[in-house]
Amino acid sequence: MAHPGIRTNEWYELNSNGLEVFTKSWMPKLGVKPKGALFFCHGYGDTCTFFFEGIARYIAASGYAVYAMDYPGFGLSDGLHGYIPSFDGLVDIVTENYSKIKARPELKGLPRFLLGQSMGGAVAIKSHLKQPNAWDGVILVAPMCKIADDIVPSEPVLKAMTCLSKVLPRAKLFPTKDLDDLAFRDLRKRKMAVYNVICYNDKTRLGTAVECFKATNDIEQQVRNVESPLLILHGAADKVTDPQVSKFLYENSSSKDKTIKLYDQGFHCILEGEPDDRIFQVLDDMVSWLDSRTSGS
Repeated sequence: MAHPGIRTNEWYELNSNGLEVFTKSWMPKLGVKPKGALFFCHGYGDTCTFFFEGIARYIAASGYAVYAMDYPGFGLSDGLHGYIPSFDGLVDIVTENYSKIKARPELKGLPRFLLGQSMGGAVAIKSHLKQPNAWDGVILVAPMCKIADDIVPSEPVLKAMTCLSKVLPRAKLFPTKDLDDLAFRDLRKRKMAVYNVICYNDKTRLGTAVECFKATNDIEQQVRNVESPLLILHGAADKVTDPQVSKFLYENSSSKDKTIKLYDQGFHCILEGEPDDRIFQVLDDMVSWLDSRTSGS
């Protein structure tokens, strides 16, 4: 996905918690005025670079300014690797960083959109719920917005997890099977995933697991308060986040402008792990949706 002329920039943003947050931007080639700005929220086992690099360049080449960040504890940002002490705190950090960028003069008057993938979908939804009028639209890719009924821990187990997390929040207690087989349908791209060496791929920390459960439960309770224009994209064969959960969000949100697309045979990583023709189909669906909601279409 090499697009000539795309301008990139990387920097560390010092936030109000004193943490250095790695941030990156991709701009259209010189002389092309952006149609809008897209802000990315990555998933649990991901970062804002590596696989997203090609995605960002494709969207920037389509006329959009693209911004992304590594959450504290992920990728190249400060913090204990793989640890989310508070999901709401994480959302506040993302909101703070992106609010600074949105205030830049070069983005004045441009439509602003949020893109959340997997766990980043939960970050994006909760960011919208905290600031309902901050975004002109939200794109969700295989979002983690409700735990599927067949894998929700029983109430006693969840209570035990919550209690133990107060004592050992950083402990790596949850063994995780290799999800690459479930996330990447294309074998060549599955082999590439191991080279994303800065992503977190160890056992899930107890505090992180509890915070993710709390976040999805909170979203499920507030789903009717989701009013932003929505584009929901999901692989129909996803075994990591259930496509039925995306249907739940689509059917129960209050948004008057909402679209859902399910991709036949698609696995979890429909932006990175599918055959090339499918990836370009998903990207083109995203860009078409953005174009129809910007004055630059």
